[in-house]
Amino acid sequence: MSKKILIIEDNDDIRESTAEILELAGYETFTADNGKIGVEQATKHHPDLILCDIMMPELDGYGVLYLLHKNPQTATIPFIFITAKSERADMRKGMEMGADDYLTKPFDDIELLNAIEGRLKKNKTSGNFNGNEVDTKSLFVELVKKGKSRVLANKQIIYVEEDEPTHVYYIKKGQVKTYKRFKDGRELSSALYHAGDFFGYESLFTESDYEDNAATLADCELVLIPKADFTDYLYQHQPLSAAFIRLLS
Repeated sequence: MSKKILIIEDNDDIRESTAEILELAGYETFTADNGKIGVEQATKHHPDLILCDIMMPELDGYGVLYLLHKNPQTATIPFIFITAKSERADMRKGMEMGADDYLTKPFDDIELLNAIEGRLKKNKTSGNFNGNEVDTKSLFVELVKKGKSRVLANKQIIYVEEDEPTHVYYIKKGQVKTYKRFKDGRELSSALYHAGDFFGYESLFTESDYEDNAATLADCELVLIPKADFTDYLYQHQPLSAAFIRLLS
């Protein structure tokens, strides 16, 4: 079944072209030209992901996010802000309110599809780390105990592309983004991680250097788990290893 995407955008050209791209990629789309209609559409269709502009008539993007998070039926829907460059300074507000990611206008087809696919993949498997089974949950708790806590300030670099992986990271507090940086200075966000998430483990499984960069989006407390401890623990505990592998599938 096709994933459903709701696009809330008051600019007709951007809204229609975004919907066209997503439909060509196999998604089912719904659209709204202001925030008020967007909230109504989200409640009616319960989409798998929402793309939402910030500055809109009737109700702005922050208001949309606030109302959706108050409703248990829509509170967990992945939410990506679409923002103009002049609004980027306001993105921290959106992230603190619970937005999952953002795209800066103008964005190209690949940036759009990568952001959506990455967010949907992460959302599909996010429950694995919370551990519905008691045994798996206890294994995650013990894994985190093997690391050392470190407090990082906002916008601090954690690792950069082509670094050799030395740790797996667990977020106790704050938010972290991973991203690609291009030669012209543009950044493409690849994932956004919140408290309770692990990150930085992909390169350990593929035995390769980091393929992106990681930085804090707010003051963070991270747990750094050494590479050797992580791999040894997964080798000893198959259910935990399977949970991480599902995240990579």
